[in-house]
Amino acid sequence: MPSVVGLLEQRELTARRRVDELREEADRIHAELDVAEREWNEWVIARSRVDEVLAPDDDAVASEDPRHPDGQPVRSEPADAAKPKSVVPMWRAGLAWSALSVDYQRILQALADRNRLGQGPLTCQEMDACFGLDPVPGKVEALRSKAKRLVARGWLVELAPGRFTLAKDVAGQGGAS
Repeated sequence: MPSVVGLLEQRELTARRRVDELREEADRIHAELDVAEREWNEWVIARSRVDEVLAPDDDAVASEDPRHPDGQPVRSEPADAAKPKSVVPMWRAGLAWSALSVDYQRILQALADRNRLGQGPLTCQEMDACFGLDPVPGKVEALRSKAKRLVARGWLVELAPGRFTLAKDVAGQGGAS
């Protein structure tokens, strides 16, 4: 009859193998996601360029009064207005934080406050606590995903794995533009 310790070691080994398999699969999926996200961003850029080319001239816009079929004027939204679940734009000089959705703005504000106080970078767990969220893996991973997206778009810098701070030029603008 096998010993209890032997059975535990056997189950531990099985669990370790499963964890390793899942990590490999997660890495593969993450790599695919990065490729798909880059492709998506290229299409977003292409669409914005097509919109610029097809946009009417300023003179034509001034003379037109767009209206719905029911006769009501059409309200146009500002181009930089944040929309829920919107794509995070690449950071560029003069781009206001308001171009980001509220969740992303909260991350930038928390990191700006840390910079202002002379404190170092934040981890996602620390951000979770700053925002008063439940310290559960799902919330922390959602913050990590947003922070990584901000890094990829030039808003943040990840100086060490999992430690985020504002990018140099973003920190200098202080959220105002």
